[in-house]
Amino acid sequence: MSYDQIELPDVSALSVGIIGGTGPQGRGLAYRFARAGQRVLVGSRSTERGEQAAEELRELPGVQGTVEGGDNAFAAGADVVVIAVPWEGHAATVAELAPQLTGGRIVVDCVNPLGFDKQGPFPLRVEEGSAAEQAAGLLPEARVCAAFHHVSAVLLADPAVDAVDLDVLVLGDDRDATLQVQALAGRISGMRGVFAGRLRNAGQVEALTANLIAINKRYKAHAGIRVTDL
Repeated sequence: MSYDQIELPDVSALSVGIIGGTGPQGRGLAYRFARAGQRVLVGSRSTERGEQAAEELRELPGVQGTVEGGDNAFAAGADVVVIAVPWEGHAATVAELAPQLTGGRIVVDCVNPLGFDKQGPFPLRVEEGSAAEQAAGLLPEARVCAAFHHVSAVLLADPAVDAVDLDVLVLGDDRDATLQVQALAGRISGMRGVFAGRLRNAGQVEALTANLIAINKRYKAHAGIRVTDL
């Protein structure tokens, strides 16, 4: 079966909440989803920072969707919730939001557990296997997927970049949830959401980010991933 033969759902009416929406990755994703016409809820540890980020995003070129801001609890009220916080605060942030992320809510974890030393970035060992699996353990009533790990925050946030040319690897155990996340990725110009396995395989996808950082440093690029023969 070719990629084009897979029927993806219409997700244009879904709201997308960004937990950590004032950080580089979260803010970039918020901008791209807003450019695609999604309703976006930008979350931050403080309501004021979330509101300010939303106001700034509304003024950027190409924004078509509604952009609102608040704290992370506010963003957690969206139809699909993206976790884009630093790894150091991942467990605490997800645990705090667990009472809201219930009822089969789709939660997309894009956190990369990485360390840095004089030799560069390296993947950290995560007891649960990956950041996404840690989130799944903390959110037993949500449908947790892993995606958007390899997307350059610089490209996402640059209004001059019309299309972000890459494939988004989507992992998860719920088929409907992964299809919706694939469809959301496809709403961003240039992107394609590709199913890449069950959540237990998220660890190596998160770790691959260290290799991409090394590529970017060597070649002064913003490298992404493309899957061939699909």
